[in-house]
Amino acid sequence: MKLSPYLYISPFFILFAVTGLFPLGYTAFVSVHEWSLLGGQGDFVGLENFTFVLAQPTFWKALVNTLSIFVFSSVPQVVIAITIAALLDQNLRAATFWRMGVLIPYVVAPVAVSMIFGRLFADQYGLINAMLNTIGLDSIAWHGDRIASHVAIATMVNYRWMGYNALIFLAAMQAVPRDLYEAAVIDGAGRVRQFFSITVPQIRSTIIFVVITSTIGGLQIFDEVRLFDSIGLGGPDQNWMTTVVYMYDLAWGDQHSLGRASAVAWMLFILIVVIGLVNFLVTQRISSNAAVKKPKRKSTTGGNA
Repeated sequence: MKLSPYLYISPFFILFAVTGLFPLGYTAFVSVHEWSLLGGQGDFVGLENFTFVLAQPTFWKALVNTLSIFVFSSVPQVVIAITIAALLDQNLRAATFWRMGVLIPYVVAPVAVSMIFGRLFADQYGLINAMLNTIGLDSIAWHGDRIASHVAIATMVNYRWMGYNALIFLAAMQAVPRDLYEAAVIDGAGRVRQFFSITVPQIRSTIIFVVITSTIGGLQIFDEVRLFDSIGLGGPDQNWMTTVVYMYDLAWGDQHSLGRASAVAWMLFILIVVIGLVNFLVTQRISSNAAVKKPKRKSTTGGNA
């Protein structure tokens, strides 16, 4: 009886150890060696691969690009997703249709999404620039301006994952006891007050989960960046090269250095852990402060309730 629960959950941890912990440890082993793509393992070099990567301006530019795209994608993504979930939680006609509709972008292949948004954000004949010209605004160099390219890539990320996160929030909202909302209505609380005083505190764990997963995915962005142009290496000036794309270029580009690429992978892992912990603490603090505050009301006997 004491052993059986551990046996039931052991398949997950065994699979995670094989597919997660072992590659992580092996990557650490590769990062301290001179490891060529063609020649294989070389001499032990210690932290030389890390110092080489940290001395490269391209790495720091890719890191800043990654953080910029992460901010433009993850923050609006979570805010809009929880808003959509709150709207879908209402008494809508054909509710199943609307709830399944927000999941459609998630099932579309990343290549198809990149092709569609590549046409939308084309510099010369893109639909977005055509709409801007119609209202008298100048065209935007989506592939020439650094910030503009980050916004375009973040838009692709938000399009793909917003509906997925909205359904996660919706599932959590539907588990909130309805009598809490009924009591809030009796006390005179409006929809906005109910959302911040009841919904947000009740789905705190789900918010933390979505924030952490969005952080992990946002800092590991690769597909949208790789397919944003024909070359796939972040543009001629690396204006939208991310850390993962830089790692890919180290391993499979001209250098063919798996040791340096592994060093980048481990630094990215540490960065994700640090930012994930910060997001966890901030999200937990914000959601904990949103407590249910019921206004005082007079009782029918003439006293104060």
